[in-house]
Amino acid sequence: MEIIETTTLQQQSMSSKFKRICVFCGSSQGKKTSYQVAAIDLGNELVSRNIDLVYGGGSIGLMGLISQAVHDGGRHVIGVIPKTLMRPEASVSQGFCSSDEYIIALSTVCLLTGETVGEVKAVADMHQRKAEMAKHSDAFIALPGGYGTLEELLEVITWAQLGIHDKPVGLLNVDGYYNSLLSFIDKAVEEGFISPSARNIIVSAPTAKELVKKLEEYVPCHERVASKLSWEIEQLGHSQNHDISR
Repeated sequence: MEIIETTTLQQQSMSSKFKRICVFCGSSQGKKTSYQVAAIDLGNELVSRNIDLVYGGGSIGLMGLISQAVHDGGRHVIGVIPKTLMRPEASVSQGFCSSDEYIIALSTVCLLTGETVGEVKAVADMHQRKAEMAKHSDAFIALPGGYGTLEELLEVITWAQLGIHDKPVGLLNVDGYYNSLLSFIDKAVEEGFISPSARNIIVSAPTAKELVKKLEEYVPCHERVASKLSWEIEQLGHSQNHDISR
C-alpha cells in the first residue's frame, strides 16, 4: 500500500496543465554538444511531466533528438510535415514517378527530414503545417535553430499579440543562444515598435525544467489587437480545421 501511495504522489507531483507542447527546432544539430543535450533534456522533461510532443516531423538534427527522447519515454509524438517533404513511396505505387525518380526524391527528402517517429500528419503546405501544430498544442517552445525555427517562433508570438491565442511561448536559451534575439526585442520595445506589455508574451530560461515551470506559471497580460472570440468566429466562417486558438 505504501509503495502504491508513493507512486501515486510522484505521478501527481509530475503532472502538468499541458497535454501537448509544440517544439520548434531545426534539422541541424548545431556545433555545440550542449544544443543536442538540451534537446534530449527537453524531451525527457516532457516525458517526466506526462506531456506529449508536437513538432515539425523528421528525425534529423534537434528535431530527431527530441522526438526520439519523447517517443522512447512512452509519450505520444505528433509530427506535422508537408507532403512535399514526406517519403515519396506513394508516388511510385501510384505511378506518378519512376523508380529512378523515386531514388532521387527519396535521397533529397531523407537529407531534409529523415523518418518521422510516432503519428504523422501530412499537410498541404508550410502555412497549414504551422496552423496544425498550433491547433494541437497548449504551449510553444523554441530550441536553438535557424530561419525556419525563428519564423515559426515569431509567427506564434504575433498570433498571441493579435489575440488569436493565449498560449505561452518560451525560448530554451541554451548557452545564451537567444541573447541577441532577446536584446533585439528589448530594443524594439525601447524604440516603440513593440509595446511593453507585448514583451511579456515570450518567456525564456536556460534549462528545460526552468522553462516548463515558467510556462506553467504564465498568465497573459498583454494588450490584444482583437478578442480571441472574434478570431474564432472568423475562423469558423472559413474552416474549423485550422482553428489555432483551441
